[in-house]
Amino acid sequence: MNIQQLRYIREVVRCGMNISTAANMLHTAQPGISHQIRLLEEELNVQIFERNGKRLVGLTQSGRTVLATAERILREIDNLKQVGYEFSGDAHGTLSIATTHTQARYALPKVIRTFTEAYPNIRLHMHQGNPSQLAQLVTSGVADIAIATEGMTLYEDLVTLSCYEWTHCVVAPPGLPILRETPLTLAAIAQYPIVTYDVSFAGRTRINEAFERAGLRPNVVFSAIDSDVIKTYVEIGLGIGLMARMAFDAERDTNLRMMDASHLFESSTTRIGLRRGAHLRGYMYAFIEMFAPQLDRKTVDAAMHE
Repeated sequence: MNIQQLRYIREVVRCGMNISTAANMLHTAQPGISHQIRLLEEELNVQIFERNGKRLVGLTQSGRTVLATAERILREIDNLKQVGYEFSGDAHGTLSIATTHTQARYALPKVIRTFTEAYPNIRLHMHQGNPSQLAQLVTSGVADIAIATEGMTLYEDLVTLSCYEWTHCVVAPPGLPILRETPLTLAAIAQYPIVTYDVSFAGRTRINEAFERAGLRPNVVFSAIDSDVIKTYVEIGLGIGLMARMAFDAERDTNLRMMDASHLFESSTTRIGLRRGAHLRGYMYAFIEMFAPQLDRKTVDAAMHE
């Protein structure tokens, strides 16, 4: 048994049982992966994969146990490497962040600028997706940190820490009658076609809950995964927008007007997600604290070891 065999099993599963794709990802040959998997099965005296002819179609029950053990071993090996980097004084490294468009566009730029000035030799990678995809990127080890609003607390393999709360606003073209509503009400919003977030994004749950409590059925005519798309379709007259207050920039969004809606919808909480049991390097702690100053190293460590 060797570490490479464990990596082959993990990558084949990640690639949907496609050995050719796994070979490309690992920069090796397909026959070599197949041969090493067979050798491991013979050594363990179990069948790891279900097969249809030469094609892998799934994991056996024993294969699921082998995969879970392999992933745990590979995570610990990665942790050992990180410990070595941490104490070698090596100032180089990578930080992979998985986040949503709204966070990447509006919450992270200042933090990343500050971080790159403090750690010029750290290479940054950013992945974007919906909260479920972001959580999976971190739990699989592809990303170090996930930053999102919805969904991450549902994953047992993630440690989640609250960063900040944000509220919603209504955006509309100038001159629309709703801009004269004082105070703004849910009933007034419900009279218009609405452009807002997809159900898996950015506080959409809070929006739905508010209308349900009021006994109203909003006319959501278009849903999107990011705030810029919402603003674009409001500008062309598709409806009024419901989005994160932080995503409205009066200097840039000159074709729109904004009304605060924090009194109508519960605030949403942006969270950081970390893989449970992961070893964090010093610059990772620094990035987290830059993004959420209340999350110092001691606080993060306490959460990671609960």
